[in-house]
Amino acid sequence: MNTRTLTAVATALAATVTLGAAGCSGSKQPSGGKGADGKNPATANQGAVVGGTPQKGGTLTVLSNQDFTHLDPARNWVMSDMEFGTRLLYRTLVTYKAAPGTGGGELVPDLATDLGTSSNGAKTWTFRLKQGVKYEDGTPVTAQDIKYNVERSFSPDLPGGADYAARYLAGAEGYQGPAEGKHLASIKTPDDHTIVFELRKPFAEFPNATVMPTFAPVPKGKDKGPQYDNRPFSSGPYKIESYQRGKKLVLVRNTNWDASTDQVRKAYPDKLVMVMGLKANQIDDRLIASQGADASAVSWGALRPESAAKVLPNAEVRKRLIAESTNCTDMVQMHTGRAPFNDLKVRQAVQYALDRDSVLTASGGPAFNDLSTAYMPATLFDGKEPDTLKIPATGDVEKAKELLKAAGKPDGFATKMTVSTGDKGRAEAIQQSLGKAGIKVTIETVDPSAFYATIGDTKNRTDIAYTGWCPDYPSGSTFLPFVFDGRYIKEKGNSGNHSLFRDEPTMKRMDEIAAMTDAKQANTAWQQLDGEILAKAPAVPVLVRRWPLVLGSNIAGAYGQTSFGGQLDYATVGLKDPSKSQG
Repeated sequence: MNTRTLTAVATALAATVTLGAAGCSGSKQPSGGKGADGKNPATANQGAVVGGTPQKGGTLTVLSNQDFTHLDPARNWVMSDMEFGTRLLYRTLVTYKAAPGTGGGELVPDLATDLGTSSNGAKTWTFRLKQGVKYEDGTPVTAQDIKYNVERSFSPDLPGGADYAARYLAGAEGYQGPAEGKHLASIKTPDDHTIVFELRKPFAEFPNATVMPTFAPVPKGKDKGPQYDNRPFSSGPYKIESYQRGKKLVLVRNTNWDASTDQVRKAYPDKLVMVMGLKANQIDDRLIASQGADASAVSWGALRPESAAKVLPNAEVRKRLIAESTNCTDMVQMHTGRAPFNDLKVRQAVQYALDRDSVLTASGGPAFNDLSTAYMPATLFDGKEPDTLKIPATGDVEKAKELLKAAGKPDGFATKMTVSTGDKGRAEAIQQSLGKAGIKVTIETVDPSAFYATIGDTKNRTDIAYTGWCPDYPSGSTFLPFVFDGRYIKEKGNSGNHSLFRDEPTMKRMDEIAAMTDAKQANTAWQQLDGEILAKAPAVPVLVRRWPLVLGSNIAGAYGQTSFGGQLDYATVGLKDPSKSQG
């Protein structure tokens, strides 16, 4: 897709309609045209349920160009995978309310009877489990099963998962999982329905962390190590009937799931079929046409920017469009542990050379994205990001060249950047803008299902990675420490700190903020620290995307779940007329 065409698409987007981000009040929202009902045709679907209330039954089809990164709850820490796993296959101690827009940010009990009880100055957390929750074979879910999955998340052969347990549990340093019969004394299960976590430091936000798949149950007898990824044992409303990696996943009802124990999941469809390996443009065209079985289908990935021109001028298709904010910041992360990016001036040169505006255009323009001037998204800055560096959105090539000259590289240098295949257009925009300053970038694309494993291999990765981070809940504590705390870098399965940034003053300040008991004071401190890290330039914030999805015409109960990065909430989606579905 050439620049001219992308610019035309972006212009059409801005002129036709703006897809406002319900969960991000700092987003740009110029006015768009109104429909016959007097409402803005796109913003009418923001923070609202599309298609009415579903009917029970039928087959929901999910069209995808990729496989999951992980379904094993010990390893599942990618927004889309987490939403799918925790809404359909397994339950966690606490989860998010099933509601559109900002309403989906409310914590509600899931396996637990409440949001937990703290004691010992928020260093001890106790959860009581509901009675009657069962696995797919009818056996009861126990507190010991949750303890076991938290422990197995420490296993070296199960990398990639959320590491809240490693960061906060007492006595977790050096723990390698339960494989040799070793267990964490800081997780106690006095009976089958009580679990107690002893933390090494106060953590008032701990219930938010128990939304993570790490806090889902896994019975020891069903654990198959890395192979568990292929067949997680269900405690949710569906179970896996078949799974061909990269091709097809079929979910059917878990007949032992009891709706009376679950206030979140509605489980409308009888079956979910995920078809993988499709071309992204093929998915867009099929959903826009919405013929046959595709009328009962949804897309796994976001609408491609170049497909937007087929959607927005068409009122019938546009009413089937949802686009919530991902609340995630895309970043160019540089390997600060080796030359040339161990030099601050070189990293600053990238900051100034980068034309963020061209990346925005390659992403579909201002209707699908917002430029970033800070690492944390606007929701963590009370609705509006600060602009501490004041670098123009189009970059400053001359300033970048000055910095390279000061770094002893007046002629620039060559480097490599790894991106997911879906980000190739963005990568080419980055490549072109850095090239103007003399930084010659070779792009290496990786299939999305293998992307995080590739950039998480710290010894064998390229110097630059284009990736991003989403806060797990509305707090700076779930953003900056995960992206910039050097103490949690892993040789393999490295999850967030892809700039490999190890800065003692930064880590010391993180500990100071984490120890604050005043939430408002801590929030202000995280905001200030964001700017301080930005000045050290381990990464360049680029943009915050929205997640546009076109739904089949037979889809009901659909909305974007902002707490899961704007993804479709599978807890409530279903079909208007199940008899029209196929599969």
